[in-house]
Amino acid sequence: MRPAACGGSGCRVLHDLRTGWPVDTGVRMEDARTTRRVPLVVELAIVVALALAASLLVRSHVAQVFSIPSSSMEPQLQPGDRVLVSRTAYRLHDPNRGDIVVFDAPSSLPVDEPLLEGVANDALESIGLREPGEDELIKRVIALPGETISARDGQVVVDGRRVVEPYLPEDVTTDDFGPVEVPDGHVFVLGDNRGSSSDSRVIGPVAVDAIVGRAVARIWPPSRTAFL
Repeated sequence: MRPAACGGSGCRVLHDLRTGWPVDTGVRMEDARTTRRVPLVVELAIVVALALAASLLVRSHVAQVFSIPSSSMEPQLQPGDRVLVSRTAYRLHDPNRGDIVVFDAPSSLPVDEPLLEGVANDALESIGLREPGEDELIKRVIALPGETISARDGQVVVDGRRVVEPYLPEDVTTDDFGPVEVPDGHVFVLGDNRGSSSDSRVIGPVAVDAIVGRAVARIWPPSRTAFL
């Protein structure tokens, strides 16, 4: 076998095991590096795409992280807290009194945004790294479909009976309102911070179909993690 004529210092050279003579592979080092870069870029793109798809799939069907945007649920939930919201809870059972729920705001309208920007925003919201927009609210279920709710002398009354609310500080009272009859397929929600909450006293009863999910745990900050 004759010696290989590579013609350059960047040539990859192999040797014949029998003769020890070099054999021209025809592939330069620069070419080898180039051929490795393309699959790496493609692989990274696939990984990012799969991660985004998985995040959106989980957010759409299983759970999402919701960042508390206001003081309406103080003292239990404070602005900046993050809660884990189960999207499957009400596929298994109806809403219960005392549940903390995230729901679509009645006045919210779809906002047009570029496709990639929308995907990125949804992915960041799903893991709590982007503040939610004003199209979703978080409140507590107080009255259920078919019940009549009112407030008298600072106390919430449902079907003539005072509602016991252990999650409220002792000095919190509710301004008088109602009575309001909750329609079928709806719930009546209130914020825990009764003096600073736009809830069913303002927006009316919330359709169960508009509920995104139930807040099941506070996961941030670490010092205040707790089930809800």
